Amino acid sequence: MLSAVKSAVYTVYARRLTRELSRASLPRHVAMVMDGNRRWARQNGFHDAKVGHRYGAEHLDEVLVWCRELGIHHVTVFVASVDNLRKRDTDEVDNLMLMIEDVIAQRLSHPAGVWQVKTAGRVDILPDSTRHALKLAEEATRDRNSGFHLNVAVGYDGRDEIVNALRALLEAGSHAGRTLDDVAERLTADQIASHLYTSGQPDPDLVIRTSGEHRMSGFLLWQAAYSEFYFCDVHWPGFRKIDFLRALRSYAARRRRFGS
Repeated sequence: MLSAVKSAVYTVYARRLTRELSRASLPRHVAMVMDGNRRWARQNGFHDAKVGHRYGAEHLDEVLVWCRELGIHHVTVFVASVDNLRKRDTDEVDNLMLMIEDVIAQRLSHPAGVWQVKTAGRVDILPDSTRHALKLAEEATRDRNSGFHLNVAVGYDGRDEIVNALRALLEAGSHAGRTLDDVAERLTADQIASHLYTSGQPDPDLVIRTSGEHRMSGFLLWQAAYSEFYFCDVHWPGFRKIDFLRALRSYAARRRRFGS
């Protein structure tokens, strides 16, 4: 009985938040740090971190449905950093890669899907099977014209991204026969942005991090320069729709200053 009452109250509250947001200015691009999978598993009595990664990967499907329903056309999710892949136990990393292959890449590639997938990160440090699965997901979704774009950040480091963008910019200038002085003199922020993983997409308006951590961990260092931030105490697998709607409500209530 109590569970039914809680469910009814949750449904009513979610509907009220959705009505409020129907009149609000919503972000075009939401970035999310999907943190807390392992802690969620421990809190729920699971002794294996693999369970948390499985629930976390599967939960992405649901969150993307919420974004689509609300008309949020650009989403970037932080799945794993370079440090995550290098410093965590081999078994845990192997399982995380399997979740990316079997859950994220495979489901996003389904013909009924709407999201156009792009990988953001050092694919060269990923296992061959993971790199192949993400490549297939990109190819399978490349021609989708729904307008919904998903960036999957895995093997990602924000400083590496900026360094690689500058390297690509210098290489392009060299191939065009331009001198280093000429490239430097004409260098603009837009030119650098055009070589980032999110090239052609708007910068994130809102960055959400779950699990209560109040840091960025090198996520979208360039793109998030003027983003609004929302830190949520719940772990990623337990991130509910009302938590997402509250984040959007908080964003809508803010007066964005863009550095001023």
